[in-house]
Amino acid sequence: MKWVVRILQALLALGYLMFGFMKLSGDPMQVEAFTTTYGYGEGFMYVVGAIELLAAIGLIIGFWKPRIAFVSAGVIVITMAGAVITHLKSGQGMGVATMPLILLIVALIIVIGRSRRA
Repeated sequence: MKWVVRILQALLALGYLMFGFMKLSGDPMQVEAFTTTYGYGEGFMYVVGAIELLAAIGLIIGFWKPRIAFVSAGVIVITMAGAVITHLKSGQGMGVATMPLILLIVALIIVIGRSRRA
């Protein structure tokens, strides 16, 4: 189980580095999604991007400091719960909300796996 958690942690960290960078760089697709589709301001996109980037860095540091991985994965769980709700609230349905739900479950596995070491 230890290695499963570590592999998931590495994959999630890589993904969130990319997701956070896309939002912080002002990717046109992200800007359109946040402003037009979801009805949020552009500033909120940058806040979410910063949270995702910091959570990814926390997951990387978490290989040496399990408590930081626990907290970072917890932040991702909360962020992805918000993403699932946002997708459903904007009328996109469960098909689009599936990816954030999968990421939420992966982060929850890391939270549970790291809770014994934290």
